[in-house]
Amino acid sequence: MSACAPTTPRERFRADFSASIAVFLIALPLSLGIALATGAPLQAGLVAAAVGGIVAGRLGGAPLQVTGPAAGLTVVTADLIQQYGWRVTCAITVLAGLTQLALSALRVARTALVVSPAIVHGMLAGIGITIAIAQLHVVLGGSPQSSVPDNLAELPAQLARLDPAAVGVGALTIAVLLLWPRLRGGTGERIRRAMPAALAAVVLATAVTALAGLRLPRVDLPSWSNHALPGMPEGPVLGLIAAVLTVTLVASVESLLSAVAVDKLATARRRRGGAPVPRADLDRELRGQGAANVVSGALGGLPVTGVAVRSTANVAAGAVSRKSTIMHGCWVLLATGLLVNMLEMIPLAALAALVMVVGLQMAGIHHLRNVTRHRETVVYAATTVGVILLGVLEGVGIGIACAVVLALHRLTHTRITVDEPGDGSHRVRAEGPLTFLAVPRLSRVLARVPEGTVVTVELTGSFLDHAAYETLHDWRTAHTDRGGRVEIVDGGGEPAAEPAAELAFRRPRLPWHNYRHVGLPALPGPAATAPAATTAAGADPAGAAGSVPPAVPDTVDELLSGLRAFQSRTAPLVRDELARLAREGQRPGQLFLTCADSRLVTSMITASGPGSLFTVRNVGNLVPVPGTEEGDTSVAAAIEYAVTVLRVRSITVCGHSGCGAMQALRASGTGAGGAGPLDRWLRHGHASLERLEAAGGDAPRLDDRPAADGVEALCLTNVLQQVEHLTRHECVARAVREGTLTLRGMYFHVGEAQAYVLDAAGAGVRATGDPDAGPAVFTSVRPDVLTG
Repeated sequence: MSACAPTTPRERFRADFSASIAVFLIALPLSLGIALATGAPLQAGLVAAAVGGIVAGRLGGAPLQVTGPAAGLTVVTADLIQQYGWRVTCAITVLAGLTQLALSALRVARTALVVSPAIVHGMLAGIGITIAIAQLHVVLGGSPQSSVPDNLAELPAQLARLDPAAVGVGALTIAVLLLWPRLRGGTGERIRRAMPAALAAVVLATAVTALAGLRLPRVDLPSWSNHALPGMPEGPVLGLIAAVLTVTLVASVESLLSAVAVDKLATARRRRGGAPVPRADLDRELRGQGAANVVSGALGGLPVTGVAVRSTANVAAGAVSRKSTIMHGCWVLLATGLLVNMLEMIPLAALAALVMVVGLQMAGIHHLRNVTRHRETVVYAATTVGVILLGVLEGVGIGIACAVVLALHRLTHTRITVDEPGDGSHRVRAEGPLTFLAVPRLSRVLARVPEGTVVTVELTGSFLDHAAYETLHDWRTAHTDRGGRVEIVDGGGEPAAEPAAELAFRRPRLPWHNYRHVGLPALPGPAATAPAATTAAGADPAGAAGSVPPAVPDTVDELLSGLRAFQSRTAPLVRDELARLAREGQRPGQLFLTCADSRLVTSMITASGPGSLFTVRNVGNLVPVPGTEEGDTSVAAAIEYAVTVLRVRSITVCGHSGCGAMQALRASGTGAGGAGPLDRWLRHGHASLERLEAAGGDAPRLDDRPAADGVEALCLTNVLQQVEHLTRHECVARAVREGTLTLRGMYFHVGEAQAYVLDAAGAGVRATGDPDAGPAVFTSVRPDVLTG
């Protein structure tokens, strides 16, 4: 996709037109192959592709999703055709579409996403393996049986009477499918764009068959006058209801998961400079899928669903609206009338090989890696085996049952231990959720604690139900009555606030609690000896930059403890996002320039994550004026890189209360000429001190109150001055003039945990040093009000 997104109506139409051709070339052979695999009339696949593209494309809620006959429904549809016949299967498709319309009216689309991914991927893997084994018989020159066990039992006999011509055509198709994406170089890239792998494989196999004069079964499209339309459902009522629900379940879940995946692809493309696309409306998408199934079934087509392969190709080809999917449906419709003679030249062995490869791709190894990493292999395997041996609905039911059992297993296996640190006290640790299922084990462990001892109960789970609460409460009361002492803490050593009869240990656990709280026992390692704090005269030791509290745990142990906590708790949650950032590179929208003070946690106060902020930290959040850096151009380099390369949209200068640099600057004044590195660096703040002295009574304010003292006034003034220094950097001034960059001032009061912002317009005025602008006002940011 080009970095320049289409903007004019002509460019957008051209992008959609090109993408529709690419998707059509993929959809045509796949639709015929899926119809062949189900045992339906081959025209039914073309009808479903056309209806899915036009109807679902027009009414659906995922503009770039392509709908049509999908491999995920192949096994279900084949079973229905074998059991009820083709005309009743069409009626079942109509009823499934009506059910989808009813579900969309109830707005329950997102509930389909609560199904465990292990179940969904296991279902697709089972369907894919079933398809592959069945189509292998066609590639060998025979006919598939009704089930996987029957196909496997028949395979030795089929191998004994294989058709060499069919095998050769199938092998050629598979080879092209596997080798086509490996074409390299500029020429290979152009070839792959002009002809998708599926179309290339079928075209080459058809050409070889025709040129070699091979006598093989070929596509047979019956006359439209003989096209079968739906008939009245006949059969057991419960069986028909189960059939409708099965089609509804598989089609809906696959469509909605595909819509979510396409949404992510479109968002990623937008970050790279592609055209914006509205987010998917899942309830509307379910409504569009339902309407498409009603129309497809009524016209004698296969059931349809959102198809990930075609949708991915649509996004990759540059589609920008739903017109692409609608046009692709129109091309399929034209092909059914104009290309009948060409389509009837395709050997069935080529289509069977195509569908066999698609089926094997549905059981991709990457899905197995994902479920293994999340310890859900049992659920995946049970669902896959169930679908292969029993059927889709039965396999999904087995998968759900396994998922429930696995969840109960995890709930009942909360790890509860007790140990003695060696000072006569006891420590009871409970790792995991404490529910009624864990109460027997909890009671046994607590019963082993001797009477009259000091006990610390450490809870690291995120949930505590009433039964566990009562057990802990009653035991603590009894233990205290017998002369003991009990302290309940969270997993990081944070004591619970405890009224006389309450256990209030449900406060959120912060990631640094594991070593930052005063009540935590000393970490192993040599005792840390705090060096004497050295601060400028008049500076507050507790707030001075570089000051050290009287006693802290060993720094190395703190760091290792934090790293262990990150790897065990946070890394699994952010691994996918960081992997995406590693692939795509950083695209932060903001440069955040702030102080190096350890109490200022930028990601916390801005609620930002990886890739959001390009952060520059230094003592005093200073921005040296160009030409005064005295050899240290690191800040200027970071500013230039952020503005010219990363193209950030805003730069924020953030000061904070109790800044040690401002205290030292105020104490030393502008006449200090120390030769140390800190003194030389603080010279870049002299302009802030001079500005404050010149302001007199016009010092900056916080909301409607003046600065609390001279240090706070200097901290606020320094923010204004450093914003002005930003405008002296040529790249910043140019971007501000062009309207692509906003400057902002910010102040964070550490003791109040309160952020104050000088809005963008105000920051711009202050940067000019307008003497008539009046005192600057930093406005507090409230939970329900976003300032600036």
